[in-house]
Amino acid sequence: MTPQLSILLTGDGSTTILNPELDETYHSVHGATTEAEHVYINAGLAYFLETTAAHEANIFEVGFGTGLNACLSHQYALAHQVNIRYASIESFPLPVEIVEQLQFPALDKARLNKIHLAAWNSWVSLDGFFSLNKMHGKIQELPMKENSADVIYFDAFAPSKQPDMWIPEILEKMYYILSEKGVLVTYCARGQFQRDLRSLGFLVEALPGPPGKRQMVRAIKA
Repeated sequence: MTPQLSILLTGDGSTTILNPELDETYHSVHGATTEAEHVYINAGLAYFLETTAAHEANIFEVGFGTGLNACLSHQYALAHQVNIRYASIESFPLPVEIVEQLQFPALDKARLNKIHLAAWNSWVSLDGFFSLNKMHGKIQELPMKENSADVIYFDAFAPSKQPDMWIPEILEKMYYILSEKGVLVTYCARGQFQRDLRSLGFLVEALPGPPGKRQMVRAIKA
């Protein structure tokens, strides 16, 4: 049964979703868009492109959720004229009536709608710079291709709420699919999580977090 999701306004005027079953929000209540830009765009996508001087990137997202990260990445691709292939996996796609209530003032609502209306489980070209594949399923069952991602947005619910998503077996899959010098970014900075990443061969950085959070993590495939 789908939990009764509700919409919450966050500190920067954008919305997030509360999952009462987990007692967890999809984004930071201090600012949904601000958090996503800080963690995934600036520390992840922009960092990878700038440090490698690449003009394209393959992104893999764990947790499609509201589509905010995808929409921000699409916006970045258009603004910087870079090619992005964006694959995302989601176990519980949001119902249409919830998607219609989402508000991200800094984003183009038509672009967000286009992303949500894109077919699942197939590659869809949204324009000349951005292709999207929303996969409906569980990451534990997803076939993984080695070196297929340059940037990973690890945006699962917190380890305290969804511990099975943060185990070494999952993180090992992330290492496997990352290209050399590929980057994994997440809002989570738990000590055990960082130790697990290091044990797999990641170079781990604890960076200043978005508003309301002291730290976040960027892990690089050395």
